[in-house]
Amino acid sequence: MEGTGVESRNELPGLLIDTAPDAIIVSRSDGAITMANRRAHDMFGYPADTLVGVSVDVLVPDEVRFKHPAQRASYLSGGHPPLRRLPLRGLRRDGTVFPVEVSLSAVAVPQVAGGAETYVTAVLRDDTAHRQAAATRALLASIVQSSHDAIVTTDVDGRVLSWNPGAELLYGFPATAMIGTSIDEIIPPDRRADEAQIRLLVRLGGRVDRYRCTRVSASGQLIAVSMLVSPLLDEAGALVGTTSTARDISERERAEARVQAILDAAPDALLGVAESGEVVLVNAEAERLFGHPRHDLIHMLVSRLLPDGLPPVSAVLRTGGDSTPLDTVRTGDGEQRWVKRRAVRSDGSTLPVDIACSALHTDTGTVIVAAVRDITDRLAIEAERRRLREETDRQKLEARMQQTQRLESLGQLAGGIAHDFNNLLAVILNYAAFIIEDAAGTPPAADAEQIARAARRGSDLTHQLLAFARREVIRPRPLDLNAVVTEVHQMLDRSLGEHITLTVRTTDALPAVMADPGQLEQVLVNLAVNARDAMPSGGRLTVDTAEVRVDEEHSAARAGLSPGRYLRLRVSDTGTGMPQDVIDKAFEPFFTTKPSGQGTGLGLATVYGIVTQAGGTVQIYSEPGIGTTFTILLPVTDVQAQRIVPEEVIAGLAGHGATVLVVEDEDALREVTCRILRRGGYTVLAANGGEQALRVAAGNSIDVLLTDVVMPGMLGKDLADAISTRYPRTKVLFMSGYAQPVLTDHGTLSADVHLLEKPFTSAELMRALHDELQAKP
Repeated sequence: MEGTGVESRNELPGLLIDTAPDAIIVSRSDGAITMANRRAHDMFGYPADTLVGVSVDVLVPDEVRFKHPAQRASYLSGGHPPLRRLPLRGLRRDGTVFPVEVSLSAVAVPQVAGGAETYVTAVLRDDTAHRQAAATRALLASIVQSSHDAIVTTDVDGRVLSWNPGAELLYGFPATAMIGTSIDEIIPPDRRADEAQIRLLVRLGGRVDRYRCTRVSASGQLIAVSMLVSPLLDEAGALVGTTSTARDISERERAEARVQAILDAAPDALLGVAESGEVVLVNAEAERLFGHPRHDLIHMLVSRLLPDGLPPVSAVLRTGGDSTPLDTVRTGDGEQRWVKRRAVRSDGSTLPVDIACSALHTDTGTVIVAAVRDITDRLAIEAERRRLREETDRQKLEARMQQTQRLESLGQLAGGIAHDFNNLLAVILNYAAFIIEDAAGTPPAADAEQIARAARRGSDLTHQLLAFARREVIRPRPLDLNAVVTEVHQMLDRSLGEHITLTVRTTDALPAVMADPGQLEQVLVNLAVNARDAMPSGGRLTVDTAEVRVDEEHSAARAGLSPGRYLRLRVSDTGTGMPQDVIDKAFEPFFTTKPSGQGTGLGLATVYGIVTQAGGTVQIYSEPGIGTTFTILLPVTDVQAQRIVPEEVIAGLAGHGATVLVVEDEDALREVTCRILRRGGYTVLAANGGEQALRVAAGNSIDVLLTDVVMPGMLGKDLADAISTRYPRTKVLFMSGYAQPVLTDHGTLSADVHLLEKPFTSAELMRALHDELQAKP
């Protein structure tokens, strides 16, 4: 038993060292390892008992290994005091380098043959987790320190614990002066009790949404801020105070005052109407028109002012920048008449008005903004115009010209809307794509997919707007019209439904037409969908093609089409037909006979824009109860038709460090574009306009210039010309939702102009840049 006890005492130190939680390595003065415990083998990735006899230098990264023997000798040659918690790096057997914390001690052991051998004991601890936690804390502290918002923490008694540079900038007090003092120093005396109640509510677990309040700066000036208060917890989760985040909104309130001044300068009476029907916004002209002071108009029911009412919110076009005229109709003879809408003044008298509405989305709901204009004089003018138009045929021609001008002006408006909307959609689509990619398989990813789906529907709508406005980018090429009709025929067979009989008749050996294949397909689909909706109980839809010659006596020539050879595309249905007043407005944007919510009113307007941009014309013949025929004439080209070849899928779209200069005046779109490119391996430089872009290009080597087309100060085309002149090797890729400035006089895209249409996805952007880099100069 006694011998067993001695043996246990001899083995116990080794057992304790081998099971220690830290790595322990003992080595001689020449670096040879004489003992290494189990944790040391695990930490450096070596099998058990394989480190003994190996030089300790193999555990040091390659780039510093050559210094290690000299450092060891220097340590052992002196007094070699214990060294504690040195931050170093270790090298695992698999070649990975990791941070390690090392403590060293040395001891001289007498040898039997005389002299002494110095042994060094190293205790090592993997420092990865500790450094990562420290880095996280440093990052959070950096975020707070670099925030432009004023972030202040206080204890439960309201004493300031921290005061970031944003708070110093906003309030004017240095952190040294505020830490330890009461937060009441920056709260107006009459608000201190209310603010204390808010902090108490937060400490009790209540939620406080962002609210407006005032604070006192070091100069004594009152500052309007937007405030958010949240609980401050320690590492154990116990509440130790509150955190307040403040943002200066003084400038915003001044901006709101400027906006009100602009509203007051408007020549029309403006009314903002909440969904409840109450007036929530008025301008000075509204006071004059209705005869009520502003304080009486606010919260008054709009029905008292406009007894004929406004359309419901769901019927208003919600584009943010567009307005829908509500007050024009056409009479049986095709003439325009003003709807008899009335405005009631404070004295009870009425006057005729024109009302245009748009929707404004706010935090509290949708507000209808109605622009009301007294049209007494205009009605008199219109009556005189009607009398003159009835006297001569020339006036009838003038009426048709006015209609064309109206379509053109609406087209310009639609194009402008689509340009701004495309920028917003590009930002929404790509940030949604980031969420889908980074949070795949989570509920936020599913929500982001819904956002992206809605944005894509918005993109389809903007393309329709641009097509109607003849601002859509088209890439015309010689096409076989029969081939396009046959391809669409196959798709329509699957989508129209069994109650529609579709017949296609094509004429062989037709010459080619110059058109964009995608747009021509859209024309056929739009007409087929309209025909299907006009035949709810079923019917026949016929599509036929033929070549025709237009001479001076042809009806199309009288409508302005040049004489010559044309291909006729005719789409006929046996539906309900259209009366003349509907035919007169059929191509007007947003006009639809469908129930609310079932049509945008852009289908035929898009057809009109596409056909006229291609140099053709479209005519309608319809009779109620019999059906409708659309006849499209497209000019013939002598160039041989090209086959439509599917685009090949390009693999490997990474940028590989190529430098792209992104020029975009819309901040959000510029940021998301740069983010996509950086994720794709590009080196990205950014500029908010042409002048800044030229300065950036002067100091960097640019592979590709990616620039918006429409920008303030300098158009993208002018910037591209300047860059190409100075740096001929730099390639140019335009991006725009409104490409008119880079189109030719015929509305087409030149062969040497490469354009990425907004809104684009990250895949489309990467493919476009890849193609641009691969293209031959």
